[in-house]
Amino acid sequence: MSRDLRPPVDILHYEIVQEQASALGRMGRTLEQSLARLREFDAAHAASGTPASMQAARRKLVMEAGQALWMFVVQREASGLRDSRQMMRTYNVPGEVQLCMGVVPAPSKPASK
Repeated sequence: MSRDLRPPVDILHYEIVQEQASALGRMGRTLEQSLARLREFDAAHAASGTPASMQAARRKLVMEAGQALWMFVVQREASGLRDSRQMMRTYNVPGEVQLCMGVVPAPSKPASK
């Protein structure tokens, strides 16, 4: 059995960086999935426009994508990646999603009996 001769702090740092990279990957995939759902919705309603009955569903998708974007940006910044402009272009994040980033919707009221 070989023994790791690195100082314990180096081993810990390596594990922390590994976890940061893993979390960043998860957050990126979540963002991609949220944006894909929004694009699919928009593509399905492109010809006729979004009917009024479906606007709440679309708004929910935008808010979910905004939350996923917020989580991804926070994780990037925690990892030392401060400039998000290139990331916004790479992921083709719509402006309305960027505007929802970090916005938490008000809790829904419980149904009255």
